[in-house]
Amino acid sequence: MMQKQEKKNICESVGYHRTQLQKEIILQKLKEQGCRITKQRLMLLDIILQEECSCCKELYYIASKRDEKIGSATVYRMINTLEEIGAISRKNMYKIACCAECEIENACTVEFDDGTVMELSATKWNRVIREGLTACGYSDGKSVCSVSTKPCRCADLK
Repeated sequence: MMQKQEKKNICESVGYHRTQLQKEIILQKLKEQGCRITKQRLMLLDIILQEECSCCKELYYIASKRDEKIGSATVYRMINTLEEIGAISRKNMYKIACCAECEIENACTVEFDDGTVMELSATKWNRVIREGLTACGYSDGKSVCSVSTKPCRCADLK
């Protein structure tokens, strides 16, 4: 039987090769659209492929730590360009994917109506989803692969 660390190494290796292939395909599409491949665009593409960014502001925050000269407009333009060529969909930027063995510490942030915020590790997030689906009779013993959410528009209605 394969050990947990061996599984993790294989998954990381497969994920790396998949990410590299995605990057090459996206770069080719950008070139076909006449886009220059700048250092900032490469950096943003790497962040998008490696991180779980939930919005453009989060992407900008991560990018500005790596390159303090990057502007928020550059990030928004890159997101728009990637969306135009079909490389990403903004609705998928909110995708949360964590397996039961994932060790990410702040995989999910929950904000309550009283303003309190709770950060859940990937393990706790997976347990909450799994137990909630089971309690409501939705899972039928199946394992959760990912959960996608859409941005809330409630604040816009008030």
